[in-house]
Amino acid sequence: MTSTPTIEDRLRAVEDKLAIYSLLASHPISADTGEPGFVRAIYTEDFVFDRGAGLAGAQGVSGMVELVGNDGHRAAISGGLAHFGNLPLVELAGDTATATSYIALISPDPEGNERELPNHGTSSGYRIHRVIANRWLLARQDGQWMITSRTVLPMDGSGPALDEVLRPARSYYENRQR
Repeated sequence: MTSTPTIEDRLRAVEDKLAIYSLLASHPISADTGEPGFVRAIYTEDFVFDRGAGLAGAQGVSGMVELVGNDGHRAAISGGLAHFGNLPLVELAGDTATATSYIALISPDPEGNERELPNHGTSSGYRIHRVIANRWLLARQDGQWMITSRTVLPMDGSGPALDEVLRPARSYYENRQR
């Protein structure tokens, strides 16, 4: 038999989820600016970034700083790279948490036809380069939520994103109290 959470427990869960939402909302800004201080503020020293087969990941916060500071990433930033995320599904477990989300990688489309949007100017549009499923692991350290690892896999219909990132999120529904 499970006990009813106290108001303090419920308030802490709300505060934790808001802190995690803010933390994960900062990731696109850190990736799209490549600012080392920003990156260091959100990842743990032993952070692990797994981007699946074919793309380099990162080990440790210093590895992540190097990744977003390398020439290729800087070229993507200069080309208008935008990481566009959604509100994550967050599962709390004391001082750790798991979050599941999507991020679309968007960039200007210089080959697109120019179009005008009333009151918003003219643009050749944007293209979605790819959409990825994210599995974030987080931990509270010194009172702050930090990202300890992140796995990203493309939403390309091949299966790994569903099996390794999205389907494990079903535990949220299996474990939540009604």
